[in-house]
Amino acid sequence: MEKFKLMALPYAPEALEPVISRETIGFHHGKHLAGYVNNLNTLLEGNPLAELSLEEIVKRAEGGILNNAGQILNHNLYFGQFRAPKADNLPIGRLAEAIARDFGSFEAFKEEFQKKGATLFGSGWVWLSADADGKLVITQETNAANPVQKGLKPLLTFDVWEHAYYLDYQNRRPDHLAALWQIVDWEVVDSRYAL
Repeated sequence: MEKFKLMALPYAPEALEPVISRETIGFHHGKHLAGYVNNLNTLLEGNPLAELSLEEIVKRAEGGILNNAGQILNHNLYFGQFRAPKADNLPIGRLAEAIARDFGSFEAFKEEFQKKGATLFGSGWVWLSADADGKLVITQETNAANPVQKGLKPLLTFDVWEHAYYLDYQNRRPDHLAALWQIVDWEVVDSRYAL
């Protein structure tokens, strides 16, 4: 029996346009993420890690199991944090207060987050996470790594693997990162911080 399933998107495939096209969603969610799910289910057959949650697998696994489990966890958080584009899309609640406290302003946070996303060499993710005391940190994670491996709580992520943006932005990773702010569902991100 398959332990993990491909997550259902909480919006229509075209809902994020023009920031992320229906075509990119089709490939990214329907092919890349589905592939990771299928691979992980195959790799976990007969493995004691199969009894663990996805997050626990990411914390403990190595090699192919870690790569596929990490990509599923990362993509589930990524696809689950978006909504239709909205002008003047700003953080809310406790998260907004924490961003102002830890970065000085939302604009300063955005600038640092985009810079870390644009300067990550190769493939990976840029993350906003909270430490055990609720302090916010921005990290660059390569390949399939996730902040949970460092004891952090992941809140927001931008995917900087080329398959996340190449159909829509070609090699213009900074333009892709700048556009994503329009579709962040800050209610979702704030709820992750509140947990």
